[in-house]
Amino acid sequence: MKDDHTHPLRHSGEDRAATQGVPDTPQTRAPSYKLAFTDDDFMCRDELRPVRWQLELLKPEILMNEADVQSTVVMFGGARIPDPVNKDTARTQTLADLTAFYDEARTFARMMTERSLRDGGRDNVVVTGGGPGVMEAGNRGAVDAGGRSIGLNIVLPHEQAPNEYVTPELCFNFHYFATRKMHFLMRASVVTVFPGGFGTLDEMFEALTLIQTGRMTKVPFLLFGRDFWEKIINWDALADAGTISPDDLKLFRFVDTAEEAIAAIDAWDGAGQKRAEIPGR
Repeated sequence: MKDDHTHPLRHSGEDRAATQGVPDTPQTRAPSYKLAFTDDDFMCRDELRPVRWQLELLKPEILMNEADVQSTVVMFGGARIPDPVNKDTARTQTLADLTAFYDEARTFARMMTERSLRDGGRDNVVVTGGGPGVMEAGNRGAVDAGGRSIGLNIVLPHEQAPNEYVTPELCFNFHYFATRKMHFLMRASVVTVFPGGFGTLDEMFEALTLIQTGRMTKVPFLLFGRDFWEKIINWDALADAGTISPDDLKLFRFVDTAEEAIAAIDAWDGAGQKRAEIPGR
């Protein structure tokens, strides 16, 4: 842990250690006596929600700054898409067919990490949701390249653990979905979206909305699997209805392979710029 203790006052860690050796009395056992920042029950009170939200924003930010992560390649995608070697365990034939994108995600992450390492490993660090499926493939590809990657896990009602390929010191866990999504995009230099379900759709549309409205700079935004995405979303119908502008369909591109994705990133026009006007408004 980085120690920035430069002031003359007693350090909070010292007091935390000191409280472990106080006499055992009714007074010292009382919850009110606990230091506020070491009192789990107090920290979980409803009134402390703004503080917990702030802590979830600060902790990954501080640790990623200390790890010198400058920019990230975001990889969204379904948790239910298995490694092709486990294709026969897929719950549906469609999921079995989509295992090809596990391999593409792994290859893409490897290629981007190799690029990152050539430039010092500070930029274009792969970040996933830290779970199974496409997320596992992304972190695994970074390991294949000998690099590091980030996992932004979320506590769910059913058991969930980080996949084994996330770099341990860059493995985070969140209570708030909103804070987690902020960390996905705060350093994003590229956004990729692989086939997935509700969570993937939520992440994709929130990121697209931020770019559409000029709240986020344009970045290469790639949807892996044209057939999948055009089957589940009628993009042209949105433009024809006027609920989005035809220009909004230029904010992203379809790709099917890691090689196509790399070529699209290299040729991307307008990256780093924000929309000054929203077409159709």
